[in-house]
Amino acid sequence: MPFVNIRNGQLYYEEAGQGSPLLLIPGLGGVGSFWKKQVEFFQNHFRVIIHDHRGTGRSMAETERFSVDLMADDVEALITQLDLSDIHIIGHSTGGAIAQALAIRQKYDLRKLVLSATWAYGDDYFRTLFGTRLQILEKIGMHAYEQFGRIVRYPPSFLGKNPEFLQPSDNNESGDAPTIASRIQALLDFDSRNQLARIDVDTLLIGAIDDAVTPHHLWDELAEGIQAPGW
Repeated sequence: MPFVNIRNGQLYYEEAGQGSPLLLIPGLGGVGSFWKKQVEFFQNHFRVIIHDHRGTGRSMAETERFSVDLMADDVEALITQLDLSDIHIIGHSTGGAIAQALAIRQKYDLRKLVLSATWAYGDDYFRTLFGTRLQILEKIGMHAYEQFGRIVRYPPSFLGKNPEFLQPSDNNESGDAPTIASRIQALLDFDSRNQLARIDVDTLLIGAIDDAVTPHHLWDELAEGIQAPGW
């Protein structure tokens, strides 16, 4: 299995296809398999690279406290190990925060940046939502945490027609409760507002109008802070 050495551990990654590198960075769940359908499509046009965040999936790392910058360091290690240049990045949710951190650093030749369902900082709504998820995890347990996550992840009309999405999962690839709690705290600590003007690559923001986890107004505010060519 392909691994890259990172701080206090190893990062698992996979790649498919040929061409310009396309990094797909997953969200709070942290596992690269989140992008399975996208890999099937993009591998016909790009060299697609996915990875499991530290502490999730097949990646192994001893971490006392997560941060977006630490997870961006891990992606930098992957970029360096694979000697990538002219890179495209798509980051979803937590992955969008990581992608922002990478673009702000301006250390690599980024070609295009796509930020999906993400934010520059957590306002009162965001902090209340994720603070509640954290309390559910710590006080009630993993099952209730996962069930609440499924409820807020999809519109009620969709869940009414697709009840299978409400069913519990045996998948624990996102890590144990302390790992997930630390990852949530990393999101609450993240604030890129004062550095967004450093993002000087063509950037596209996408999301769902009815997203209850990362609402439209958060990525609207993120868009306003980015001064990218052609924006």
